[in-house]
Amino acid sequence: MKSEFLKIMQERGFLHQCTDLDGLDRQMAAGNMTGYCGFDATAPSLHVGSLMPIMMLYWLQETGHKPIVLMGGATTKIGDPTDKTETRKMLSDETIAENIAGIRKIFEKYLKNPIMVNNIDWLGKLNYLDFLSDFGRHFTINRMMTFDSVKLRLEREQPLTFLEFNYMIMQGYDFYELNKRYSCAIQFGGSDQWGNMVNGVELTRRVAQKEVFAMTCPLLTKHDGEKMGKSVSGAVWLNADMRSPYEFYQYFRNVDDKDISKLLRLLTVMPIAEIEKLEKLKGSEVNEAKKTLAFEITKLCHGQKIAEDAAETARKTFEDGESAEGLPSITIPIAKLKEGIPAFVLFKDAGLATSGGEAKRLIAGGGAKINDQKIDSDTRMITTADLHDQKIKLSAGKKKHALVIVTE
Repeated sequence: MKSEFLKIMQERGFLHQCTDLDGLDRQMAAGNMTGYCGFDATAPSLHVGSLMPIMMLYWLQETGHKPIVLMGGATTKIGDPTDKTETRKMLSDETIAENIAGIRKIFEKYLKNPIMVNNIDWLGKLNYLDFLSDFGRHFTINRMMTFDSVKLRLEREQPLTFLEFNYMIMQGYDFYELNKRYSCAIQFGGSDQWGNMVNGVELTRRVAQKEVFAMTCPLLTKHDGEKMGKSVSGAVWLNADMRSPYEFYQYFRNVDDKDISKLLRLLTVMPIAEIEKLEKLKGSEVNEAKKTLAFEITKLCHGQKIAEDAAETARKTFEDGESAEGLPSITIPIAKLKEGIPAFVLFKDAGLATSGGEAKRLIAGGGAKINDQKIDSDTRMITTADLHDQKIKLSAGKKKHALVIVTE
């Protein structure tokens, strides 16, 4: 590799597929290039799986190139069939706009001054007949039917709407439009987007006669192949109002030892030499690597001070045995607590279990504690008698905690 960017991609484990790796390497070594990644606005926040392409844009910028963040104001309405087993729910224009506003916040943490665009600005203005005439002829049903996302839905006899079938055409057109507007020559994305991305490369080459490239990263998975980003309390969102920085920190503090090295390389900006030192730690010393991992990822996502606070909360809770401020919390009226609340209900409401049934199983297995005392029955009623300094500490196992705070 001649270009600094591709060296980093290869060294840190981002490089998965590329339409023409040698050609891209030559062009990047010769001068600055512009690349983009698209993000649909299906929720008010992105989750940890999105950190992979975000970090690719980060390193693109750090090596002197220009990143473009494409918000899918139009494509969110259509729904990408990739990795989906059912049709995406339709969202209103207002909801999509609110989601975009929430998602944009995360890029301020990782990128200094990216070009921010929304594909509704061009897809929303297309004349349908002209679009089909000029671009539809470059896409074949035969090719689309070979995509795994399409084949899987059809094999399961699950509906694949004409709306979704158009998604890959629209994503391909995005690349063409960005190339025309900003001389964008690289599209980045996860490996599940490979088919859609290749379509964009081929369309731009045919219509604009420009050489462009597509490059994918692996999906963010655990060592056993399971997708990373799910936990007992739900998706690991990047926005603090959807998942507290402490919970975010704890998620990475508790990853499997086998995933530490990969995550340090992919989701932090630590020099490789420092990462290699952490990779050599054995036994109980591995916990120090986990603390570093959690701190560095939280610092990037939420800032230095918030990461320090999360680390301190964890230290007090797990090392000093204190019920530290900063733990995830829920607030309930004191009148409700006076009446009594079943333990399993409170554990569910606090996010320590996803359902009442899961909370009951947690209690039956001996993994639930109130104020560090094990609960012996799921019928146990939590009342004002359990208050310590106007709070109740709930624990699910050794690593998940929450505070119940009462109000008048």
